[in-house]
Amino acid sequence: MTLYSDEDPTLQQDRVKVAPPRRVIIGWVAIAVAIVLALVLALVPAPFVIEQPGPVFNTLGTDQRVGAPPSDDAKPLITISGEKTYPTSGSLDLLTVSVVGNPEQRPSWLEIAGAWFQPSKAVLPLETVFPPGTTTEQSNAENAALMVDSQQDAIAAALSELGYTFPENVAVKQLIKGTPAAEVLKVGDEITSVNGEKISSVDALREAVKKNGTDKAAELGIVRDGAASTVSITPIESQGQVVLGIGAGMDYTFPFDVKIQLNNVGGPSAGQMFALGIMDKLTPDSLTGGKRIAGTGTIDNAGEIGPIGGIRQKMYAARDTGEASYFLAPASNCDEVTGHIPSGLKVFAVKTLDDSLKVLKAVRDGASTSGLPTCPAG
Repeated sequence: MTLYSDEDPTLQQDRVKVAPPRRVIIGWVAIAVAIVLALVLALVPAPFVIEQPGPVFNTLGTDQRVGAPPSDDAKPLITISGEKTYPTSGSLDLLTVSVVGNPEQRPSWLEIAGAWFQPSKAVLPLETVFPPGTTTEQSNAENAALMVDSQQDAIAAALSELGYTFPENVAVKQLIKGTPAAEVLKVGDEITSVNGEKISSVDALREAVKKNGTDKAAELGIVRDGAASTVSITPIESQGQVVLGIGAGMDYTFPFDVKIQLNNVGGPSAGQMFALGIMDKLTPDSLTGGKRIAGTGTIDNAGEIGPIGGIRQKMYAARDTGEASYFLAPASNCDEVTGHIPSGLKVFAVKTLDDSLKVLKAVRDGASTSGLPTCPAG
């Protein structure tokens, strides 16, 4: 067969067209199918949520987030009445984490893929943030309750550190149906001892119940309506823990009024920074020396600082939003911190309120911090 060029119009009828190779056609079809599938998957909800840095708040300032335009509606984040307070300087920043996604509205796979490549974000299975059967409304309500308890514990820790004394009791806040405790205790009962051991905190109650075990009854000293008595309850095992079947919390009678104003933020992780902010307002000398210091961590009434979630995202929030150079982290979170510290941020490992105050003193005085515990940079 002879092939003719289109340049000879007299031979157009005999021209033979050469078809593209079959593999080229298949390749283009595969690319088109891949693009369509990618677009479809990008819109399909994923069973994950994304944690990212949230707003930063200065506990020495107002309830407006750091960096927000000035507002006439701004209120002091911590207000103290009935006791002398002092001017403060610098900043004690508390940090938050924003969660993208919930059981009702999950992020797309495209959003998940984008988050994987950003060190300031974390991708978590949905059920780790919202346990099965938990709605967004229920989760928000639980976090709001944790925030209230955290604020009360922070006030107690701060005032105790400053030498104030006041009544503080472990009390029954909730009874779980179907448990032995529900038949014996009442909401509002004060728990004073377990097997003769004095109880002064919720953690102490948990440890005493765990020590007792499930093979024998625990003797609980309680106070109900002003009358003391002893009751017997055999703990049970639930989700791998030895429990009484109650929700316990602290009741405090503070010597003056301390109010913390922070809306739309839940969870217990701001406890340490609340306590430091309260102490700074009640202390003649500035705790920060005018410097910007950020931190996170739960706190109990004894000043013990506990672990929190989302610490990597909070470090980025501290550096980028709050522009802090110093970060107070629970020592129990160091394994998550090491190797993930943003440049320009020094992270101190603290276990107690006393530890945090030592860091603040060194930073304030311009002293060397080399001897203070830190989370290694990695």
